[in-house]
Amino acid sequence: MSEGFECIMHMADALLSPFVGITMSTISVATIGVSVARVKMDEFSEKKVPIMGVAGAMIFAAQMINFSIPATGSSGHIGGGILLAGLLGGIPAFLSIAAVLIIQCLFFADGGLLALGANIFNLGVLPCLVAYPFIFKPIVRRGVGYRRLTIASIVAATAGLELGAFFVVLQTLASGITELPFGTFVILMLPIHLAIGLIEGIVTAAVLCFVYKMRPELIESAQLGQRLSGVSMKRVIVAIAVITVLIGGVLSLFASTSPGGLEWAIEKTTERSVGEATELETEGAIFDHMARVQESTSFLPGYAFEQHPEKAMGTSVSGIVGAAITFALAGAAGFIITVVKKGKKGRKVETDV
Repeated sequence: MSEGFECIMHMADALLSPFVGITMSTISVATIGVSVARVKMDEFSEKKVPIMGVAGAMIFAAQMINFSIPATGSSGHIGGGILLAGLLGGIPAFLSIAAVLIIQCLFFADGGLLALGANIFNLGVLPCLVAYPFIFKPIVRRGVGYRRLTIASIVAATAGLELGAFFVVLQTLASGITELPFGTFVILMLPIHLAIGLIEGIVTAAVLCFVYKMRPELIESAQLGQRLSGVSMKRVIVAIAVITVLIGGVLSLFASTSPGGLEWAIEKTTERSVGEATELETEGAIFDHMARVQESTSFLPGYAFEQHPEKAMGTSVSGIVGAAITFALAGAAGFIITVVKKGKKGRKVETDV
């Protein structure tokens, strides 16, 4: 059974061994659990929950738009981790990205089911829980402003994507994918994702500066971990919602059809290692089982109507429906966490009294 590689770093099952896939899933599930347990109430205040939902929806839509990388024959799309972290803080951003990736995998067959844990780690853990706290926050710590937001966005987004690309190489190495020798694969993966990361950084900076101009309190509260109070977020929510609909319903129709960064690197690497560009294949019961499960859950595989995959309408519908599902899941997760945290805080106050 051959596998495709549609997106920037949404790994397919063919890139991982069952052991590595299960290990990465275990790590990602544990990280989600720890994140939920350690998240602060201020990060999930009532005003931030709808922003978490609508921002997650925006990232879902944005990830559907591949932009061309000049002079390479490749394309890329934003990961969105740093953008979400700049709006929400690291942990809420990570949980939102995890929701996006789960929806993409289960409902749109984007990325392998066995590889879902690796994708959550590469596109969620590394940018939101590593690049954001150790690169983005120190840059803006001395004072949030347009200049610092721009620098932090570009540097952190690029670093996060480069880390993700490097871990993809490590995961294929640990999986024993001989068609992708470490030296060749890493030399191709890092430069192409450096270019993609720089573009993502510019997009991230533009969005964060736009939101900062509208409601600086939102950006400042994310960096300082402070609660939002007495400030209306309606304008920001409406603005992000409009952007999401435009991206998912309209701009997605004009996405580049060139191979994504990961697919491009795989093609070039296999061409050098085996003499021709080739698709990797999976063999084994676990791969067949994962493929059957994903086939049963995905209703718009490849962001297209199964009966008419060539029709652009499927892409628009996928963008809008996927964004709506993401909004509901991310928002519901934030709401549930808020209620649980409030309950625990109330019980703690009663006990202290």
